[in-house]
Amino acid sequence: MQLIRDNFERMVNLSDDDWNTFSSKLIRQEFSKKTPILETGQIENYLSFVEKGLVRYYIPDEDSDLTFTFVFDGEFASGYDSFITRLPANYIIETLADTVLWRISYSDLQYIYAETKIGNTIGRLASEDLFLKKTKRELSLLNDSAEQRYRNLFIEQPQLIQKIPQKYLASYIGITPQALSRIRKRIY
Repeated sequence: MQLIRDNFERMVNLSDDDWNTFSSKLIRQEFSKKTPILETGQIENYLSFVEKGLVRYYIPDEDSDLTFTFVFDGEFASGYDSFITRLPANYIIETLADTVLWRISYSDLQYIYAETKIGNTIGRLASEDLFLKKTKRELSLLNDSAEQRYRNLFIEQPQLIQKIPQKYLASYIGITPQALSRIRKRIY
């Protein structure tokens, strides 16, 4: 739980009272590898912080799932569009490794917004983090070649290359596993 406070305090000072109110609403949950956290058709009820683990977001498909993001230690995870709209998600969020999440429910977060001085700031910081990651990914898909997206991953997020199966990496950068294999041969 201290990891969450440290994360927030890099951006804003939290009083002990505000932290105690916020942290009293957090739920610690452990998930085994390959466990769905959110299923297609469910409404996201949590904003989560990954203490330890690895999470994948994907759109299921009969032929090949479309992976569109990964979340690692020290990052927020949520089907945020479903969380804020209260509408069902059209994708799946699952763990790729044993994962520990600290979670706050939608109703508890609304309470935090109303009852603490810092609540809205915490919500804004979490949503800004999720938004910036989404925007960066979209711009990369529009502007960069598949090889450049792979190179960017290697430079910016080497943990992706080391921890994630190649078929998911290929899907994430928008190519087939065979095309990723060719890119890797050219680079190495």
